[in-house]
Amino acid sequence: MKNVYGPVWVIAEQRDCRIRTVSLQLMGQAQKLAAGLNTTAEALLFGNLMEHHVRPLFAAGADRVFLGSNPQLAFYEPEIYVQAIVRLAQEHEPEIILLGSTAMGRELAPLVAARLQTGLTAHCTDLVLDENNILEQRIPAYGGLLSIICPQKRPQMAAIANGVFPMPEPDQDRSGEIIPVAVPEDVSPRLQTLEVVHQIPDEIPLESAAIVVAGGAGAGDPDGWRQIADLADALNAALGCTRPVVDEGWAPLESMIGQSGRMVSPELYIGVGLSGEQQHMVGITGAKVMVAINNDAKSPVFDQVDYGVVDDCREFVPVLIEKIKAYQKNQVTC
Repeated sequence: MKNVYGPVWVIAEQRDCRIRTVSLQLMGQAQKLAAGLNTTAEALLFGNLMEHHVRPLFAAGADRVFLGSNPQLAFYEPEIYVQAIVRLAQEHEPEIILLGSTAMGRELAPLVAARLQTGLTAHCTDLVLDENNILEQRIPAYGGLLSIICPQKRPQMAAIANGVFPMPEPDQDRSGEIIPVAVPEDVSPRLQTLEVVHQIPDEIPLESAAIVVAGGAGAGDPDGWRQIADLADALNAALGCTRPVVDEGWAPLESMIGQSGRMVSPELYIGVGLSGEQQHMVGITGAKVMVAINNDAKSPVFDQVDYGVVDDCREFVPVLIEKIKAYQKNQVTC
């Protein structure tokens, strides 16, 4: 008997033949959605010599993997990817397609959605099925969560950042079906990637940091921002920020935390000079302990953290750094 609903797909992403973390997180969520629809969870994976690297997808919940393995796909080529994904979607009619909100996913998702003439929701922070088994795609908006649905068109498409969903517990005994996918031969990419050079970041990666210090507009100016950066350095923490800091040019876009930035789950989060807007706070929902420093006692951020310091960060942070360094010196001496 044919399933009433089509499969739930994840457009998996690989780098150097390793499946990216966000794809495994989405695979676990896809399995849950597929169970609710009584259908299958499936992945699409493109690359070169990937035949022996699909097991993590099965372990994370995939029932089938459509595998395009070809030297032409050694690097991400958007025109080839779009053509292949659209053809497969037209043939297999997936109910849902999920992509990571990565550099690749943010480019690929709207191209595929436009070709399939369907809707797309970006920056989702939750995905659930409603009473009619339609996908509720939840995003932060208006100080809360807004649910978006696509009741008429299929597939339903959503892009989700790394860290929104937990990493599924891998089941190494799971197996599935690998379906070879031919590379479209009628596509002549206008651009061709010849080489990818990996840049080693100078800072601690936000997503994997045990401590994250994030600064906001309350820093005031570049000097105030440097104080926040010094605090992160003293704590051996990753340094993040809010949108106004990026707009001022004090920090790069890659360090922005929140709805349209990075998702973090540190053991300790310290927010300095920020107001606690939903667009930022949604990016730190996985933090274990949260501290805020703000000179406005009525700031919304204090309703969302475990500990709050009401003080001017320009005066408080230098004193805090001194105390931290003195403590560290005593620890080494002892």
